[in-house]
Amino acid sequence: MKKGILFYLTLFLIILAFSTAANYFDYDLWARLIAGMGVVDGGHVLKEDFLSYTPVHTWWDHEWGSGVIFYLCLKFLGPYSLIILQAVLMFLIFFTASRVVKLRTNISPYNILFYFFVLMAVMGNLNNPVRCHMFSFLLFTVFIYLLEKVRRGNNKLLFIIPFIVILWNNIHGGVVSGIGLLLMYAAGEFLNKKSFAKYLITFAVSSAALIINPWGYEYIKFLLMANTMQRTHVIEWWGLFSKFHLFKHIIYKFFMLAIIITQSVDIFKNIKYDGFKTWYEKSDKVKYIVLLTTFYLAISHVKLMPFFAISAICFTYEDFYRLIRNFKFPQWKNKVVYGMLLFISIFTFLTKDFSLPAGMGYYPVKEVEFIKQNNLKGNILVNFGLGSYVAYKLYPDNKIFMDGRYEEVYYDYMVPMLKEFCLAYPHWREILTYFPPDIIIIEKYYPIYNVLQKEGSWKLVYHDKTFGVFLPASKANRKFVQPADDLNYYKNTLFTTGINFK
Repeated sequence: MKKGILFYLTLFLIILAFSTAANYFDYDLWARLIAGMGVVDGGHVLKEDFLSYTPVHTWWDHEWGSGVIFYLCLKFLGPYSLIILQAVLMFLIFFTASRVVKLRTNISPYNILFYFFVLMAVMGNLNNPVRCHMFSFLLFTVFIYLLEKVRRGNNKLLFIIPFIVILWNNIHGGVVSGIGLLLMYAAGEFLNKKSFAKYLITFAVSSAALIINPWGYEYIKFLLMANTMQRTHVIEWWGLFSKFHLFKHIIYKFFMLAIIITQSVDIFKNIKYDGFKTWYEKSDKVKYIVLLTTFYLAISHVKLMPFFAISAICFTYEDFYRLIRNFKFPQWKNKVVYGMLLFISIFTFLTKDFSLPAGMGYYPVKEVEFIKQNNLKGNILVNFGLGSYVAYKLYPDNKIFMDGRYEEVYYDYMVPMLKEFCLAYPHWREILTYFPPDIIIIEKYYPIYNVLQKEGSWKLVYHDKTFGVFLPASKANRKFVQPADDLNYYKNTLFTTGINFK
C-alpha cells in the first residue's frame, strides 16, 4: 500500500512538473474556449461560424464538450486550472494503465522507471496545456481496463460502454478509437477461440449511440470523413518517419525500438521452448492486434503516437519485467530512483515560476496588441494555426481568414490557397483577390514576408522577433502607437477577449 502511494505521488509530481514547463498553450485552445463560452454563457452549441470573413459551412464541432470543460475551468477556477487539468488528465491515463497492468499480471505494477521512460517518450505530444485529444487518450485507456475486466468475467461492464461512447462522442472525435477497440477485442477473442459476439453487439449498440449529438445523423457522416481525410498540410498528422519528423521524437523512437526488442525476445523464447503452434495457441491475440494497430497509427500520424504508448504499458509491461527480472539490482536501487525523480520534480518547481505561458514567439502577441492599440479594424489574413488566437483576442473588431478548425468549418481549397500565399508561389495573389484582407500578420520565415516588403502595395508597420504586421500602403501613412514590452501585462491579459454571449 505504501509503495503504491509513493509510486502514484511521485508519478503525479513529475507529470505536474513537466506540465508547468510548457512554453505556450495549444493553438486550438482559443476556438475551444469560444465554443465552450457559447454553451455556458450563450446556452447553446455553436453550429455556425462567426469569426471568419471567408465562406464557411456548418460548424461540425466534434470537440464542443472539451470546450465546455476548458471554459468552465477558466471561468470558475482561473487560467492556472488549465495547466492543472493537463497534469490531472495525463496522470489519470498512467494511473488507469497501471490498473490494467495489475489486472493482467501477478507482478507489481509499480516499476516507476518503466512509466518514466514512457512519459519521456510521449512528452513531445502531451506537454502543451491543454488539448482535447487528452480526453480520447484517457477514455481509450479506460476502455482497455473495462474490456480486460470483461475478459475476466465481468460482462455487466459492457452495458456502460455505450453510455461512455455518448459522452466521449460529445467531447472529442477520437471516440472512433474506442469503437475500433471493440472490434479489436472481438477479432482477438475470435482468434483466441473465446466468446466474441458480445463485443460485436456492444460495437453495434455503441455505433448507433453516436447519433446522440447536437447535429444528429449528419454528424456521423462528418465524423467518418474527418477520421479518414488526409491532412497533408498539418505537420502533426504527418508520419513519424516523414522527412520533417525523421530526426524528431528520438526518445519515442527508442521507446518503440525497446518494445519491439522486448516482444521479439519474448516471442522467440516461447517459440524456442514450446514451438510455434503451441505459442500461437497460448498467445493473447487481443494483445497483438491492439499493439500492431496502434503501432501502425503511431507510424502513420505523429498526433496518434500516445495510443501505442498506452497500449505498450497495458500489454507489454509484464514482458519487460520478465526480461529484466534475472538481473541483480542493489537493494538501494528504488530509493535512488525515487529520490532522483522527486529531486527533478522539486528542482523544476523551485527553478521555474509557476506562471502562465504567454506564448511570446509562438503567437503574434505583441502584433495583436499593436492592432488593438491602434484601433485597426477589418479582416485579418493570418496563418490558420494562429487564427483562433487572433479571433479570440480581436473579435468583433476583426475577423480572420481561417483558423485550426480546418475541416470543421472551412472548405478544402482554403488551406492550399493559404499555403500558396505564405510560400510566395506563382499564384500567391489569388488570396488577396478573392478574399482581400485589411491587415496581414505573417511569420518572418515565410518567403511572402520579404515579397510583400518589396512588392510595394503593402507596408510593414510593425514587427517583433517572429511576426510582422502589414497594412495596405494607402493606410500605413501615419504614426502608430507601439505595444508595451511588459511580459506580465501580456500574461495578465492572456485570456481577455471581446467575445460575449450574454
